[in-house]
Amino acid sequence: MSAISSMPADIAQWLGEQEPLAGIAFIPEYPAVNKAVPLQQATVAVGLEGVNISDAFVENGQGVLEEQEYCRTAKLRLRLGIYAPYAQGGAYCHDVFTKVTDCLTFGSDLEITQSNAGRISSDRDTDAFVLECVLDVKADFCPAVSSDLSFPSFLNKDLLCGSHITDAQMHFSTAEKERFNQPFVSGLYVGNDVNVRSFNLGFQPRLVQIYCNDFPPTAPLTSGSGIGAYSATAVYPTAMMGMNVTSTGFRLATSNGYEIRGVFPRLNEAPLAYTYIAWR
Repeated sequence: MSAISSMPADIAQWLGEQEPLAGIAFIPEYPAVNKAVPLQQATVAVGLEGVNISDAFVENGQGVLEEQEYCRTAKLRLRLGIYAPYAQGGAYCHDVFTKVTDCLTFGSDLEITQSNAGRISSDRDTDAFVLECVLDVKADFCPAVSSDLSFPSFLNKDLLCGSHITDAQMHFSTAEKERFNQPFVSGLYVGNDVNVRSFNLGFQPRLVQIYCNDFPPTAPLTSGSGIGAYSATAVYPTAMMGMNVTSTGFRLATSNGYEIRGVFPRLNEAPLAYTYIAWR
């Protein structure tokens, strides 16, 4: 329950960082934080009144609601205790309530479905007017949907979906999903005669294949003697001449100073066009 219990403190911290709320102090209702006596500035205590977590249902193509096995719907009620010094007047409590509600509704990713404010009372211990308010929040949680809430600890999915979704034996990692959804990338480049040329793919490929378009794998060099190798294959960590796999892609070469049995790598010869295929 730590994710839920820490939520009021996270919200209080976030509200305290918002420019439109400058001059207002925000504290968690629990654990209790002492307020100044007498109160010197408007103060808002953020608490959690209730949490209701239920199964999620989505309508299918036939209009029938189907239960989502690992998704949950959460309904939460936040409690705000707004304290305003006598000098600011009781109406200032409503001003603070409006500002806080607007910030949470339009400045955060929380879905506020309803807000209510009670009557203003007087607290003689702190010489302050007090307004008790509640905000109803709705949240949907699903393992396949990432959360971009402004305060990340707002309801950890592990809490709602259990340890099932974090079981690495039953679920694929993000890298594995990427490999299944896009097992390879391909591209075209034109040679520029640079001796060594690198390509950044953003991942370390397991297999790379390169060939020169409309060209045989090997052909006599147009200048000088010898044979040029116009294609290559690499399976990390080994490779054919003129190419090797890097941690972010691959590196290739066109060189007259490197040869094996009269064959020279020609994987970047201008103005030839080459195609590469890199497997994740």
